[in-house]
Amino acid sequence: MFEGFDMSKMSEMMAQMQDKVKEIEEQAKNIEFMAKAGGGLVEITANGAGEIVDLNIDDSLLEDKESLQILLISAMNDVTKMIEENKKSQAMNMMGGMNPFAS
Repeated sequence: MFEGFDMSKMSEMMAQMQDKVKEIEEQAKNIEFMAKAGGGLVEITANGAGEIVDLNIDDSLLEDKESLQILLISAMNDVTKMIEENKKSQAMNMMGGMNPFAS
């Protein structure tokens, strides 16, 4: 069934793929995504690894807990979507443009 199939080449390809994934993960830490909510009253910045690196809240929201919560959730969801889209894009680039996410 596997005649002529060189397992050592497969192992080499897998090692190269793992190295590439590690490289992309390291590069992701240097990419930043920012989402705003409430016309800029809340701003969240995250890196490509999904770590929140900055958060700005307008002073006017400090007296309105409910609005602050809503705007924080909105901004966090937006920045999370940006990070996920970036990860999908990186994965497609790594696989040579084949889109495994297409339905």
